[in-house]
Order: sequence, then structure tokens, then C-alpha cells
Amino acid sequence: MPNGILPLYKPRGLTSFDCVAKIRKLYHTRKVGHSGTLDPNVDGVLPICIGNATKVVQFLVASGKQYQGSITLGFATTTEDLDGEEVAREAIQAPFSNEEIEATLASMTGDIIQIPPMFSAVKVNGRRLYDYARHGETVERPERHVTIKCFEQRQAATYDAATQTQTIYFTVDCTKGTYVRTLAVDFGKKLGVPAVMSDLTRLKSGGFTLDETVTFEQIEAAVATETADDLLAPIDKALSHYPQVALTDAQWAKVKNGVWLNADEGQQADPDADTMVAFTYQGQIKCLYSFHPDEQRYKPFKMFSVN
Repeated sequence: MPNGILPLYKPRGLTSFDCVAKIRKLYHTRKVGHSGTLDPNVDGVLPICIGNATKVVQFLVASGKQYQGSITLGFATTTEDLDGEEVAREAIQAPFSNEEIEATLASMTGDIIQIPPMFSAVKVNGRRLYDYARHGETVERPERHVTIKCFEQRQAATYDAATQTQTIYFTVDCTKGTYVRTLAVDFGKKLGVPAVMSDLTRLKSGGFTLDETVTFEQIEAAVATETADDLLAPIDKALSHYPQVALTDAQWAKVKNGVWLNADEGQQADPDADTMVAFTYQGQIKCLYSFHPDEQRYKPFKMFSVN
């Protein structure tokens, strides 16, 4: 069975689940999962975990994301993007200056609180928010604490005199769970006008960048030549930010049976720290162990392979 992470380029028009379904057929396995939903109208990096790599989905999801896109000022929709019905319009009589735009974007960086849009997959009381929205129901939505590391213009804004709208072109670096659609709407609120996210591409996710991705056409070609497994990155890619410690034969014999390890075996430098260590054997990450200062021991956190 194939094992690894496929850095998929998700095209527009497909849901993330559609992509998983196609990968299952191409790789002939049910053990497939993705690391962070992308809306159908968004393209870009979507890491897909196959086989044992499904065990690292949570670590890929936790990684930061980078997007580029555009915000159009002058109207708003039910979905906060171009898929929804228009609910507000206000002509932009005079375009905002680049200085105003840059200052507003900069003011939205740091730790912020977001309210997920009604048209989203967040569950409340066991139902997706979009299900409530489609039935015309409203429900209290949970707050999300996210971090916007960088939010800036990537090129000068444009103004359309015919429609009296203005479009802002941005790049954003953010933590997991950030709704860029909501960022777009909140950007408009700060300027006092309705706004909508009019375009979005994910440039980075799970440690993979857009230029590392492969298309469905490339995958299909590789399947035809029986080289599809060559497109997979090892699970180590998702764990590269953890300190790594190589195990001896004797230690590996214990670790694969879930035995705890002493502090010195994990090369714990700070006895008061609570850290995670990736243990390797024969050049491959086999597991993650967490250090428990009170017991001065490493305990198993996640096993990836016992072979």
C-alpha cells in the first residue's frame, strides 16, 4: 500500500472531498485524508495523506498557511465571496489610497478573534453552519482565535469607474482556522464599506509550496507509468520542525513496543521543558514522544511505524 504525502494542486470547481475521492481511485486505497479544507472556488496547495501518512494529518493541519487573493470593495454577499447572493452595495465614489489600504491591512495583523461565516463547514450542535444558512436559520457561532502574521498588498489596487468598485490584491500569512473570506469582509468594515473576497489561491500549507504541487493530470500520467508512488513525500516532511534523535537498535526494540524512555535518551537539554521529540531509526521518523518533566521520562505520543 502506498504511504506518503501528496502535495496536490487543487483546481477550482472541486471540493476537498472530491479530491480525496479521486486520489482514492488513483492510488487504489481508502486510507486517504486531506489536511485542511479549501472551498470549491479556491485553488492551490492541498496536502493529501495516503496510507500511514494519515497519522500526520493533525500536524499538517496545525501548520501555518499562506494565501494570495483579492478583495473587492463596493458590495457584499451572503457567502462573503462571489458564490453568494448580493446583500449590500455601496458605490466607491473615490478610491482609497494605497497608504490607507496598507495601513488598514497592517492594523489587522496579530492575534485576532473571528466569527466563522454562516456558509462554512463549522459544526454547531452537530450541524454544519451552511446547513443552517440554507434553511434560513441563524445560530450563535463560536469564536475563533487566530493569528495573522502578515497581511499586505502584493500590487497596487485598481478602481473600476463603471461599476464603482475597487479591488485590493493581497498576500496573507495566517494560522490554521483562519477564514480569509471573513478577513476580506472585516477589511471593508474598517474602511466603512461593504466588501467581498473576489479571488483566492493557497500558496503554502503543511510545509509545501505551490511550486511543489502536482496536478491530477500529472498523477494520472504517473499512474499510467506505475510511478505514482514517486510523487509522495515521506511523513518526515510533516514533522521536520521537531528535534530528531536517532535510536540505537536496543532503543528501537523498546520504542516499537511503547516503552518509556529516560530524559537522557531523548537528549533532553532543559529538564523543565515540555517538549516533543521525533525519534528516528535507520534514517526514518518512527514516532513522536513527549517529555514529562515531573517524571523525567519520554512517553509515546504517536507511533508511525513499528517496522
